[in-house]
Amino acid sequence: MKRTPLIVFVLVVAVAAAVLSLGGCSQSGGLEKAVKTALLAADTTQTRYDSICQMIVANPSKYKDYIGPDGKVNHTALAALIERVGADIRPPMHWNTAAYGAREMSLTIYFERSGSMTPYDATSGLGRLKKSVNDIINGFPGKEVDIKIVNDNIYPYGGSVDDFLRDRNIYASTQGIGNSSYTDFERIFSKILEGQQPDNISVVVTDMIYSPAGTEKVYIEKILNEENALATRIFHNHPDKAAIVHRFVGDYNGKYYPYTNRPVDYKGQRPYFMIVVADRALIDAMQGSEAYAALAHPETATHTYRFNQPAAEVDYTFVPGWKDDAGRYRISHKKPGTLTGCKPDGDSKKFCFSFAANLAPLHLSDAYVGDVGNYIFKSDGDFTLTVTPITADMITPNNKQYLEGKTHLFTIGGTLSPARDAVSVALRHDFPAWVAELSTNDDLNTSSADFAKTTFGLRYWLEGMNAAFNVGNVYTEIKLTLER
Repeated sequence: MKRTPLIVFVLVVAVAAAVLSLGGCSQSGGLEKAVKTALLAADTTQTRYDSICQMIVANPSKYKDYIGPDGKVNHTALAALIERVGADIRPPMHWNTAAYGAREMSLTIYFERSGSMTPYDATSGLGRLKKSVNDIINGFPGKEVDIKIVNDNIYPYGGSVDDFLRDRNIYASTQGIGNSSYTDFERIFSKILEGQQPDNISVVVTDMIYSPAGTEKVYIEKILNEENALATRIFHNHPDKAAIVHRFVGDYNGKYYPYTNRPVDYKGQRPYFMIVVADRALIDAMQGSEAYAALAHPETATHTYRFNQPAAEVDYTFVPGWKDDAGRYRISHKKPGTLTGCKPDGDSKKFCFSFAANLAPLHLSDAYVGDVGNYIFKSDGDFTLTVTPITADMITPNNKQYLEGKTHLFTIGGTLSPARDAVSVALRHDFPAWVAELSTNDDLNTSSADFAKTTFGLRYWLEGMNAAFNVGNVYTEIKLTLER
Protein backbone atom coordinates (compact mmCIF):
# COMPACT_ATOMS: atom_id res chain seq x y z
CA MET A 1 0.00 0.00 0.00
CA LYS A 2 1.13 3.51 -0.75
CA ARG A 3 1.72 5.37 2.51
CA THR A 4 2.08 9.12 2.57
CA PRO A 5 1.00 11.32 5.47
CA LEU A 6 -1.96 13.63 5.07
CA ILE A 7 -1.34 17.29 5.59
CA VAL A 8 -4.42 18.36 7.48
CA PHE A 9 -6.04 21.54 6.32
CA VAL A 10 -7.65 23.49 9.18
CA LEU A 11 -9.71 26.58 8.53
CA VAL A 12 -8.20 29.66 10.13
CA VAL A 13 -10.96 30.99 12.31
CA ALA A 14 -8.79 33.04 14.63
CA VAL A 15 -5.05 33.53 14.96
CA ALA A 16 -3.48 35.29 17.90
CA ALA A 17 -2.34 38.84 17.28
CA ALA A 18 1.17 37.91 18.31
CA VAL A 19 1.28 35.28 15.61
CA LEU A 20 -0.18 37.61 13.04
CA SER A 21 2.68 40.02 13.64
CA LEU A 22 5.25 37.46 12.61
CA GLY A 23 4.79 38.11 8.90
CA GLY A 24 5.63 41.78 9.28
CA CYS A 25 9.00 41.44 11.03
CA SER A 26 10.79 39.11 8.59
CA GLN A 27 12.03 39.50 5.05
CA SER A 28 9.05 37.64 3.65
CA GLY A 29 8.71 39.46 0.34
CA GLY A 30 9.42 36.39 -1.78
CA LEU A 31 7.10 34.30 0.33
CA GLU A 32 4.29 36.84 0.06
CA LYS A 33 4.72 36.94 -3.70
CA ALA A 34 4.49 33.14 -3.90
CA VAL A 35 1.33 33.13 -1.78
CA LYS A 36 -0.28 35.92 -3.82
CA THR A 37 0.57 34.15 -7.08
CA ALA A 38 -1.04 30.95 -5.80
CA LEU A 39 -4.21 32.79 -4.72
CA LEU A 40 -4.59 34.71 -7.97
CA ALA A 41 -4.07 31.54 -9.97
CA ALA A 42 -6.62 29.72 -7.77
CA ASP A 43 -3.93 27.10 -7.23
CA THR A 44 -4.69 26.48 -3.56
CA THR A 45 -3.61 22.87 -3.66
CA GLN A 46 -1.49 20.79 -1.34
CA THR A 47 1.22 20.66 -4.02
CA ARG A 48 1.41 24.46 -4.21
CA TYR A 49 1.41 24.74 -0.41
CA ASP A 50 4.23 22.21 -0.19
CA SER A 51 6.25 24.26 -2.69
CA ILE A 52 5.84 27.34 -0.48
CA CYS A 53 7.00 25.29 2.51
CA GLN A 54 10.05 24.24 0.50
CA MET A 55 10.93 27.93 0.00
CA ILE A 56 11.01 28.33 3.77
CA VAL A 57 13.05 25.19 4.38
CA ALA A 58 15.53 26.10 1.62
CA ASN A 59 16.23 29.52 3.15
CA PRO A 60 15.68 29.24 6.93
CA SER A 61 17.69 32.36 7.77
CA LYS A 62 15.59 34.55 5.48
CA TYR A 63 12.30 33.03 6.61
CA LYS A 64 13.26 32.41 10.23
CA ASP A 65 9.90 33.64 11.48
CA TYR A 66 8.27 30.70 9.71
CA ILE A 67 10.54 28.06 11.24
CA GLY A 68 9.53 26.43 14.53
CA PRO A 69 11.75 25.37 17.44
CA ASP A 70 11.97 21.88 15.91
CA GLY A 71 13.49 23.29 12.74
CA LYS A 72 10.37 22.56 10.71
CA VAL A 73 7.84 24.89 9.08
CA ASN A 74 5.70 26.81 11.55
CA HIS A 75 2.35 26.18 9.87
CA THR A 76 0.49 28.56 12.19
CA ALA A 77 2.75 31.49 11.29
CA LEU A 78 2.54 30.64 7.59
CA ALA A 79 -1.25 30.45 7.87
CA ALA A 80 -1.31 33.97 9.28
CA LEU A 81 0.75 35.23 6.36
CA ILE A 82 -1.56 33.55 3.85
CA GLU A 83 -4.60 35.06 5.54
CA ARG A 84 -3.01 38.53 5.53
CA VAL A 85 -1.98 38.36 1.87
CA GLY A 86 -5.43 37.14 0.88
CA ALA A 87 -7.11 39.95 2.82
CA ASP A 88 -5.09 42.56 0.90
CA ILE A 89 -6.32 41.33 -2.49
CA ARG A 90 -9.42 42.99 -3.93
CA PRO A 91 -11.83 41.35 -3.63
CA PRO A 92 -10.34 39.51 -0.64
CA MET A 93 -9.37 35.90 -1.29
CA HIS A 94 -9.31 32.99 1.13
CA TRP A 95 -7.35 29.79 1.22
CA ASN A 96 -9.36 27.25 3.18
CA THR A 97 -6.19 25.22 3.67
CA ALA A 98 -4.54 28.10 5.41
CA ALA A 99 -3.35 26.37 8.58
CA TYR A 100 -1.57 23.11 8.06
CA GLY A 101 -0.52 20.66 10.73
CA ALA A 102 1.42 17.65 9.63
CA ARG A 103 0.21 14.61 11.49
CA GLU A 104 -0.29 10.98 10.63
CA MET A 105 -3.88 9.95 10.04
CA SER A 106 -5.40 6.72 11.29
CA LEU A 107 -8.27 4.76 9.75
CA THR A 108 -10.78 2.62 11.63
CA ILE A 109 -13.16 0.35 9.72
CA TYR A 110 -16.34 -0.58 11.63
CA PHE A 111 -17.61 -3.63 9.73
CA GLU A 112 -21.22 -4.55 10.50
CA ARG A 113 -21.79 -8.25 11.11
CA SER A 114 -25.55 -8.74 11.28
CA GLY A 115 -27.88 -11.33 9.80
CA SER A 116 -28.78 -9.20 6.79
CA MET A 117 -25.14 -8.36 6.05
CA THR A 118 -23.62 -11.83 5.69
CA PRO A 119 -25.14 -12.56 2.23
CA TYR A 120 -23.17 -9.65 0.73
CA ASP A 121 -19.99 -11.74 0.96
CA ALA A 122 -21.35 -15.15 -0.01
CA THR A 123 -18.74 -17.34 -1.73
CA SER A 124 -21.08 -17.63 -4.75
CA GLY A 125 -21.18 -13.86 -5.23
CA LEU A 126 -18.83 -11.29 -6.76
CA GLY A 127 -17.78 -9.89 -3.39
CA ARG A 128 -18.38 -6.26 -4.30
CA LEU A 129 -18.90 -5.14 -0.70
CA LYS A 130 -15.63 -6.70 0.44
CA LYS A 131 -13.77 -5.27 -2.55
CA SER A 132 -15.06 -1.76 -1.88
CA VAL A 133 -13.84 -1.99 1.72
CA ASN A 134 -10.48 -3.36 0.55
CA ASP A 135 -10.22 -0.42 -1.86
CA ILE A 136 -10.72 2.01 1.01
CA ILE A 137 -7.98 0.32 3.03
CA ASN A 138 -5.53 0.05 0.13
CA GLY A 139 -6.21 3.63 -0.93
CA PHE A 140 -5.59 5.02 2.55
CA PRO A 141 -2.22 6.84 2.57
CA GLY A 142 -1.65 6.55 6.33
CA LYS A 143 0.05 3.66 8.11
CA GLU A 144 -2.34 2.98 10.99
CA VAL A 145 -5.43 0.95 10.05
CA ASP A 146 -7.66 -0.81 12.57
CA ILE A 147 -10.68 -3.04 11.95
CA LYS A 148 -13.65 -3.50 14.28
CA ILE A 149 -16.69 -5.74 14.06
CA VAL A 150 -20.02 -4.15 15.06
CA ASN A 151 -23.53 -5.36 15.80
CA ASP A 152 -24.86 -5.12 19.35
CA ASN A 153 -21.56 -3.47 20.31
CA ILE A 154 -18.07 -2.75 18.96
CA TYR A 155 -15.58 -5.65 19.00
CA PRO A 156 -12.00 -6.17 17.82
CA TYR A 157 -11.61 -8.03 14.53
CA GLY A 158 -8.91 -10.31 15.94
CA GLY A 159 -6.81 -10.63 12.79
CA SER A 160 -4.37 -8.33 11.00
CA VAL A 161 -5.20 -5.95 8.19
CA ASP A 162 -3.58 -8.34 5.74
CA ASP A 163 -5.77 -11.13 7.13
CA PHE A 164 -8.82 -9.01 6.43
CA LEU A 165 -7.70 -8.19 2.89
CA ARG A 166 -7.06 -11.84 2.07
CA ASP A 167 -10.21 -13.18 3.74
CA ARG A 168 -12.56 -14.64 1.09
CA ASN A 169 -15.44 -15.09 3.53
CA ILE A 170 -15.17 -12.40 6.15
CA TYR A 171 -18.49 -13.29 7.77
CA ALA A 172 -17.51 -16.92 8.24
CA SER A 173 -14.22 -15.97 9.88
CA THR A 174 -15.95 -13.53 12.24
CA GLN A 175 -18.76 -15.89 13.23
CA GLY A 176 -19.49 -15.70 16.93
CA ILE A 177 -18.32 -12.10 17.37
CA GLY A 178 -21.08 -10.19 19.11
CA ASN A 179 -24.81 -10.70 18.71
CA SER A 180 -25.63 -10.68 15.00
CA SER A 181 -29.40 -10.69 15.58
CA TYR A 182 -29.53 -6.89 15.84
CA THR A 183 -27.43 -3.76 15.31
CA ASP A 184 -27.27 -1.05 17.96
CA PHE A 185 -26.72 2.13 15.93
CA GLU A 186 -27.10 4.30 19.01
CA ARG A 187 -24.28 2.57 20.86
CA ILE A 188 -22.00 2.27 17.84
CA PHE A 189 -22.22 5.87 16.62
CA SER A 190 -22.15 7.31 20.15
CA LYS A 191 -18.94 5.46 20.94
CA ILE A 192 -17.35 6.52 17.67
CA LEU A 193 -18.26 10.19 18.07
CA GLU A 194 -17.36 10.40 21.75
CA GLY A 195 -14.06 8.55 21.52
CA GLN A 196 -12.72 9.64 18.15
CA GLN A 197 -9.37 11.43 18.11
CA PRO A 198 -8.77 14.46 15.84
CA ASP A 199 -6.45 12.47 13.57
CA ASN A 200 -8.83 9.53 13.10
CA ILE A 201 -11.12 8.73 10.17
CA SER A 202 -13.88 6.24 10.97
CA VAL A 203 -15.80 4.31 8.32
CA VAL A 204 -18.95 2.38 9.23
CA VAL A 205 -19.75 -0.33 6.67
CA THR A 206 -23.45 -1.14 6.97
CA ASP A 207 -26.70 -1.86 5.15
CA MET A 208 -28.15 1.15 7.04
CA ILE A 209 -31.13 -0.86 8.26
CA TYR A 210 -32.06 0.25 11.76
CA SER A 211 -32.67 -2.99 13.63
CA PRO A 212 -32.52 -2.64 17.42
CA ALA A 213 -33.48 -5.49 19.72
CA GLY A 214 -37.10 -6.18 20.71
CA THR A 215 -39.04 -4.68 17.79
CA GLU A 216 -41.09 -7.74 16.77
CA LYS A 217 -44.45 -6.38 17.98
CA VAL A 218 -43.76 -2.66 17.63
CA TYR A 219 -45.51 -0.56 14.96
CA ILE A 220 -43.28 0.40 12.03
CA GLU A 221 -43.96 4.12 12.45
CA LYS A 222 -42.81 3.97 16.05
CA ILE A 223 -39.53 2.28 15.06
CA LEU A 224 -38.87 4.77 12.29
CA ASN A 225 -39.66 7.81 14.43
CA GLU A 226 -37.36 6.44 17.10
CA GLU A 227 -34.62 6.04 14.49
CA ASN A 228 -35.01 9.64 13.33
CA ALA A 229 -34.92 11.07 16.86
CA LEU A 230 -31.89 8.99 17.86
CA ALA A 231 -29.85 10.11 14.86
CA THR A 232 -30.61 13.76 15.62
CA ARG A 233 -29.70 13.44 19.28
CA ILE A 234 -26.49 11.49 18.68
CA PHE A 235 -25.02 13.84 16.07
CA HIS A 236 -26.40 17.07 17.55
CA ASN A 237 -23.88 16.86 20.38
CA HIS A 238 -20.94 16.87 17.95
CA PRO A 239 -21.09 20.02 15.79
CA ASP A 240 -17.33 19.78 15.20
CA LYS A 241 -17.80 16.50 13.33
CA ALA A 242 -18.88 15.88 9.75
CA ALA A 243 -19.90 12.78 7.83
CA ILE A 244 -19.97 11.61 4.24
CA VAL A 245 -22.47 8.91 3.31
CA HIS A 246 -21.66 6.79 0.27
CA ARG A 247 -24.22 4.42 -1.23
CA PHE A 248 -23.08 1.33 -3.16
CA VAL A 249 -24.82 -1.62 -4.80
CA GLY A 250 -23.62 -5.19 -4.24
CA ASP A 251 -24.68 -8.73 -5.01
CA TYR A 252 -26.68 -10.52 -2.32
CA ASN A 253 -27.38 -14.23 -1.88
CA GLY A 254 -28.87 -15.54 1.34
CA LYS A 255 -31.33 -14.81 4.12
CA TYR A 256 -32.79 -11.33 4.31
CA TYR A 257 -34.41 -10.14 7.55
CA PRO A 258 -37.30 -7.69 6.99
CA TYR A 259 -38.74 -5.59 9.80
CA THR A 260 -40.80 -8.55 11.03
CA ASN A 261 -37.49 -10.35 11.62
CA ARG A 262 -38.75 -13.48 9.81
CA PRO A 263 -36.01 -14.33 7.26
CA VAL A 264 -36.71 -14.85 3.57
CA ASP A 265 -34.39 -16.07 0.80
CA TYR A 266 -33.20 -13.43 -1.65
CA LYS A 267 -30.71 -13.41 -4.50
CA GLY A 268 -30.06 -10.22 -6.44
CA GLN A 269 -28.80 -6.67 -6.03
CA ARG A 270 -28.92 -4.81 -2.72
CA PRO A 271 -27.63 -1.40 -1.60
CA TYR A 272 -25.09 -0.95 1.19
CA PHE A 273 -23.39 2.11 2.66
CA MET A 274 -20.20 3.53 4.04
CA ILE A 275 -20.48 6.36 6.53
CA VAL A 276 -17.22 8.29 6.85
CA VAL A 277 -16.97 10.22 10.14
CA ALA A 278 -14.19 12.64 11.16
CA ASP A 279 -13.55 16.15 12.44
CA ARG A 280 -15.14 18.67 10.10
CA ALA A 281 -11.79 20.27 9.22
CA LEU A 282 -10.42 16.83 8.37
CA ILE A 283 -13.40 16.09 6.10
CA ASP A 284 -12.72 19.44 4.38
CA ALA A 285 -9.13 18.35 3.83
CA MET A 286 -10.03 14.92 2.54
CA GLN A 287 -12.43 16.33 -0.02
CA GLY A 288 -9.72 18.56 -1.44
CA SER A 289 -6.90 15.99 -1.40
CA GLU A 290 -6.25 13.53 -4.21
CA ALA A 291 -4.51 11.27 -1.71
CA TYR A 292 -7.84 10.69 0.02
CA ALA A 293 -10.03 10.27 -3.06
CA ALA A 294 -10.85 6.66 -2.13
CA LEU A 295 -12.49 7.88 1.07
CA ALA A 296 -14.05 11.13 -0.11
CA HIS A 297 -14.94 10.21 -3.71
CA PRO A 298 -15.04 6.40 -4.20
CA GLU A 299 -15.50 5.59 -7.87
CA THR A 300 -18.02 2.78 -7.34
CA ALA A 301 -20.40 4.77 -5.13
CA THR A 302 -23.78 5.39 -6.76
CA HIS A 303 -24.73 8.30 -4.49
CA THR A 304 -22.84 10.54 -2.05
CA TYR A 305 -23.86 13.25 0.38
CA ARG A 306 -21.86 15.20 2.93
CA PHE A 307 -23.41 16.18 6.25
CA ASN A 308 -22.40 19.34 8.14
CA GLN A 309 -21.12 21.45 5.27
CA PRO A 310 -21.78 25.05 6.34
CA ALA A 311 -22.04 27.92 3.90
CA ALA A 312 -18.63 29.03 2.63
CA GLU A 313 -17.22 31.98 0.73
CA VAL A 314 -16.00 31.36 -2.80
CA ASP A 315 -13.55 33.36 -4.89
CA TYR A 316 -15.13 35.38 -7.69
CA THR A 317 -14.22 38.26 -9.97
CA PHE A 318 -16.14 40.50 -12.35
CA VAL A 319 -15.40 39.84 -16.04
CA PRO A 320 -15.41 43.22 -17.82
CA GLY A 321 -16.12 43.24 -21.53
CA TRP A 322 -17.69 39.80 -21.68
CA LYS A 323 -19.47 39.16 -24.99
CA ASP A 324 -22.94 39.17 -23.38
CA ASP A 325 -22.40 42.44 -21.48
CA ALA A 326 -24.65 45.39 -22.18
CA GLY A 327 -24.22 48.95 -20.96
CA ARG A 328 -21.29 50.34 -18.95
CA TYR A 329 -19.96 50.14 -15.38
CA ARG A 330 -16.87 50.56 -13.23
CA ILE A 331 -15.61 48.03 -10.69
CA SER A 332 -15.29 49.62 -7.25
CA HIS A 333 -11.98 48.90 -5.53
CA LYS A 334 -13.12 50.44 -2.27
CA LYS A 335 -16.39 48.54 -1.96
CA PRO A 336 -15.97 44.82 -2.79
CA GLY A 337 -18.82 43.36 -4.84
CA THR A 338 -19.93 46.77 -6.10
CA LEU A 339 -20.29 48.15 -9.62
CA THR A 340 -20.52 51.95 -9.87
CA GLY A 341 -21.51 54.26 -12.71
CA CYS A 342 -23.86 51.63 -14.11
CA LYS A 343 -25.57 52.75 -17.32
CA PRO A 344 -27.82 50.71 -19.60
CA ASP A 345 -27.14 50.19 -23.29
CA GLY A 346 -28.34 53.17 -25.31
CA ASP A 347 -30.23 51.10 -27.87
CA SER A 348 -31.64 48.12 -25.98
CA LYS A 349 -31.91 49.97 -22.64
CA LYS A 350 -30.68 46.76 -21.03
CA PHE A 351 -27.84 46.31 -18.54
CA CYS A 352 -25.87 43.08 -18.36
CA PHE A 353 -22.68 42.05 -16.55
CA SER A 354 -20.82 38.84 -15.74
CA PHE A 355 -18.64 37.42 -13.00
CA ALA A 356 -16.60 34.23 -12.75
CA ALA A 357 -16.47 32.09 -9.61
CA ASN A 358 -14.49 29.08 -8.46
CA LEU A 359 -17.01 26.57 -7.08
CA ALA A 360 -14.57 23.64 -6.95
CA PRO A 361 -13.93 23.98 -3.17
CA LEU A 362 -17.62 23.18 -2.54
CA HIS A 363 -16.99 19.63 -3.83
CA LEU A 364 -20.37 19.34 -5.51
CA SER A 365 -21.17 17.63 -8.79
CA ASP A 366 -20.80 19.55 -12.05
CA ALA A 367 -24.43 18.82 -12.82
CA TYR A 368 -25.59 20.37 -9.54
CA VAL A 369 -23.57 23.61 -9.63
CA GLY A 370 -24.21 24.06 -13.35
CA ASP A 371 -28.00 23.95 -13.02
CA VAL A 372 -29.42 27.48 -12.68
CA GLY A 373 -32.48 25.93 -11.02
CA ASN A 374 -30.33 25.15 -7.98
CA TYR A 375 -29.69 28.83 -7.31
CA ILE A 376 -31.68 31.31 -5.25
CA PHE A 377 -31.50 34.51 -7.27
CA LYS A 378 -32.74 37.80 -5.86
CA SER A 379 -32.55 41.31 -7.28
CA ASP A 380 -34.26 44.63 -6.75
CA GLY A 381 -34.49 45.18 -10.48
CA ASP A 382 -35.86 43.12 -13.33
CA PHE A 383 -32.89 40.77 -13.77
CA THR A 384 -32.37 37.18 -14.86
CA LEU A 385 -29.48 34.80 -14.20
CA THR A 386 -27.64 32.30 -16.40
CA VAL A 387 -24.88 29.92 -15.29
CA THR A 388 -22.28 28.56 -17.72
CA PRO A 389 -19.41 26.14 -16.98
CA ILE A 390 -16.08 27.68 -17.98
CA THR A 391 -14.28 25.63 -20.62
CA ALA A 392 -10.79 26.01 -22.06
CA ASP A 393 -12.07 27.42 -25.35
CA MET A 394 -13.69 30.34 -23.50
CA ILE A 395 -10.34 31.60 -22.16
CA THR A 396 -8.47 34.14 -24.30
CA PRO A 397 -5.43 36.35 -23.62
CA ASN A 398 -7.84 39.23 -22.93
CA ASN A 399 -9.95 37.47 -20.29
CA LYS A 400 -7.41 34.98 -18.93
CA GLN A 401 -6.85 36.98 -15.74
CA TYR A 402 -10.57 36.77 -14.96
CA LEU A 403 -11.52 33.26 -16.07
CA GLU A 404 -8.43 31.20 -15.30
CA GLY A 405 -8.83 29.24 -12.09
CA LYS A 406 -12.60 29.74 -12.09
CA THR A 407 -15.20 27.07 -12.82
CA HIS A 408 -18.42 28.91 -13.73
CA LEU A 409 -19.50 32.13 -15.40
CA PHE A 410 -22.57 33.94 -14.06
CA THR A 411 -24.33 36.42 -16.32
CA ILE A 412 -26.95 38.80 -14.93
CA GLY A 413 -29.01 41.05 -17.16
CA GLY A 414 -32.18 43.09 -17.21
CA THR A 415 -33.45 46.59 -16.47
CA LEU A 416 -31.61 48.87 -14.04
CA SER A 417 -33.56 50.60 -11.29
CA PRO A 418 -33.28 54.40 -11.09
CA ALA A 419 -30.85 54.49 -8.15
CA ARG A 420 -29.23 51.19 -7.15
CA ASP A 421 -29.83 47.45 -7.18
CA ALA A 422 -28.96 44.74 -4.68
CA VAL A 423 -28.29 41.33 -6.23
CA SER A 424 -27.85 38.01 -4.44
CA VAL A 425 -26.80 34.70 -6.00
CA ALA A 426 -26.97 31.75 -3.58
CA LEU A 427 -26.43 28.06 -4.31
CA ARG A 428 -29.19 26.07 -2.68
CA HIS A 429 -28.27 23.46 -0.07
CA ASP A 430 -31.13 21.02 -0.40
CA PHE A 431 -31.25 17.63 1.24
CA PRO A 432 -30.78 15.17 -1.66
CA ALA A 433 -33.95 13.77 -3.21
CA TRP A 434 -32.36 10.36 -3.70
CA VAL A 435 -32.57 9.63 0.03
CA ALA A 436 -36.38 9.57 -0.03
CA GLU A 437 -36.50 7.89 -3.44
CA LEU A 438 -34.30 5.00 -2.27
CA SER A 439 -35.96 4.57 1.12
CA THR A 440 -38.92 2.33 1.98
CA ASN A 441 -41.18 1.70 4.97
CA ASP A 442 -42.01 -1.83 3.84
CA ASP A 443 -39.35 -4.41 2.98
CA LEU A 444 -41.53 -7.54 3.15
CA ASN A 445 -41.92 -8.11 -0.60
CA THR A 446 -38.49 -9.18 -1.86
CA SER A 447 -39.89 -9.83 -5.34
CA SER A 448 -41.00 -6.23 -5.89
CA ALA A 449 -39.16 -4.16 -8.50
CA ASP A 450 -38.04 -1.64 -5.87
CA PHE A 451 -36.57 -4.14 -3.42
CA ALA A 452 -33.19 -4.30 -5.16
CA LYS A 453 -32.64 -0.55 -4.80
CA THR A 454 -34.43 0.56 -1.61
CA THR A 455 -33.39 0.44 2.04
CA PHE A 456 -35.81 0.10 4.93
CA GLY A 457 -36.02 3.32 6.97
CA LEU A 458 -33.04 4.97 5.23
CA ARG A 459 -34.52 8.44 5.12
CA TYR A 460 -35.31 8.52 8.84
CA TRP A 461 -31.73 8.03 9.98
CA LEU A 462 -30.20 10.34 7.36
CA GLU A 463 -32.82 13.06 7.84
CA GLY A 464 -32.14 12.81 11.57
CA MET A 465 -28.42 13.35 10.95
CA ASN A 466 -29.18 16.30 8.72
CA ALA A 467 -31.44 17.91 11.30
CA ALA A 468 -28.70 17.52 13.92
CA PHE A 469 -26.25 19.73 12.06
CA ASN A 470 -28.77 22.27 10.69
CA VAL A 471 -26.30 24.13 8.46
CA GLY A 472 -28.83 26.28 6.61
CA ASN A 473 -30.18 26.25 3.07
CA VAL A 474 -27.24 27.57 1.00
CA TYR A 475 -23.75 26.32 0.18
CA THR A 476 -22.53 29.80 -0.69
CA GLU A 477 -23.93 33.26 -1.38
CA ILE A 478 -22.52 36.14 -3.41
CA LYS A 479 -24.01 39.59 -2.76
CA LEU A 480 -23.51 42.40 -5.25
CA THR A 481 -24.48 46.06 -5.44
CA LEU A 482 -25.13 48.03 -8.64
CA GLU A 483 -24.92 51.80 -8.31
CA ARG A 484 -25.93 54.35 -10.92
